[in-house]
Amino acid sequence: MFKPLVLAAAILAVVPVSSSLAAVNATEAARLGTSLTPLGAEKAGNADGSIPAWNGGFTTPIAGDAAGGRRADPYANEKPLYSVTAANMAQYADVLTEGTRAMLERYPDSFRIDVYPTHRTAAAPQWVYDNTKANATRARMEGDKVTGAFGGIPFPIPQNGAEVMQNHVLRWRGTSWQMPLTQYQLTNSGDQVLATDGVADQQMPYYFEDSSLEEFEKSGGEYWMVRMINQGPPIRAGEAVVGREALDTSSRAWVYLTGQRRVRKLPNPCCDTPTPSTAGVMFFDEIETFNGRLSRFDWKLVGKQEMLIPYNNNRLLQPKTDAEVLDKHHLNPDFMRWERHRVWVVEATLRNGERHQSPRGRYYCDEDTWGCVLADRWDAKGALWRTIWSQPFVAPEFPGTILGAFGMNDLLSGSAFVANLYNSKAEQYPQVPRYPDRVFTPAALAGEGVR
Repeated sequence: MFKPLVLAAAILAVVPVSSSLAAVNATEAARLGTSLTPLGAEKAGNADGSIPAWNGGFTTPIAGDAAGGRRADPYANEKPLYSVTAANMAQYADVLTEGTRAMLERYPDSFRIDVYPTHRTAAAPQWVYDNTKANATRARMEGDKVTGAFGGIPFPIPQNGAEVMQNHVLRWRGTSWQMPLTQYQLTNSGDQVLATDGVADQQMPYYFEDSSLEEFEKSGGEYWMVRMINQGPPIRAGEAVVGREALDTSSRAWVYLTGQRRVRKLPNPCCDTPTPSTAGVMFFDEIETFNGRLSRFDWKLVGKQEMLIPYNNNRLLQPKTDAEVLDKHHLNPDFMRWERHRVWVVEATLRNGERHQSPRGRYYCDEDTWGCVLADRWDAKGALWRTIWSQPFVAPEFPGTILGAFGMNDLLSGSAFVANLYNSKAEQYPQVPRYPDRVFTPAALAGEGVR
């Protein structure tokens, strides 16, 4: 049974997101950095001590880290406190999502949860903290669009579910970075099919330190840009995608098709449209658990709850091959780290007049980073259909605890998708100098076509 923590925001009535919602006042904002962390989480630990107090996050170099290269595990010597399996899951039911319980039931011989001590590693630069505090009293939801926010969490003291989801969309994850990566489709028969071997360049103009709210809004509110170029498998080598995500409905994406040697604009890079970056297996709004605009759903803030979630998973980055971390139907539990954390729980219900292949969803968003780490989605018949996950890792040089690998398990068909593995790569999410804007344009995409 769901047992939310007692928080004022958790008991608010659902506020229609079509209205203009006011920011919090200066007295409430003054809690940031005092009783709340600079990003809006509860600074104190929980009653039994299983969740510690936040003490500034993880900002010191990790022994063994290679600058711009492979990442070490700051908790490599820790052992699990306990494991959750299909046999004992009933005693942990109140801290497991429905999707996690379904995975334990479906794969009782291979899927388990190893639970480690909780570490609250989330951090960000001081200027992100400063912008977050400014956003608290100036940011608003104008319909489904965020206004008055820049360079920090837009709603560190959220009043409704839509604000929590916008915090996830605009969470701190760096300014400019690159991801050499591989991605796999896992079939229901247990085969592992390489879908992508490529490089993704990414940038967040929303977090340009030398910019301002006025400049950001004047430029059109494009907050996230990505370019992915496939180097393999052979059938997909040379394909490329560019996307420019905006705070309104003007997000754009283009794909370079090698067979046609031309760039085509995608007509609807949103929502339940299959995304080319995952070979069409996942939807646009399932990238990194959730991505894009909120306009197809009503978002209900259920409350805050202590849950077992993937966290601080530098452990997943240690093996040198993808084969070591992939099981037949999911990631290898030997390289997974779960911890107990407080999460905001948000339910999504399809709005009247809208269409989506999954009309209902539930999201679990970490209070410290605002990253939605787990999500469940139901189909039109009410069956639990897809469980979505992301793997946060510690990156103290950013500083930050950042969502890395992500994926989806189809609980009805038995297939799955695993995105953004870095195990076979020499670099794992390195920071890079700011890209010129032209990198994220269809013209640049056309110029780089290789066949």
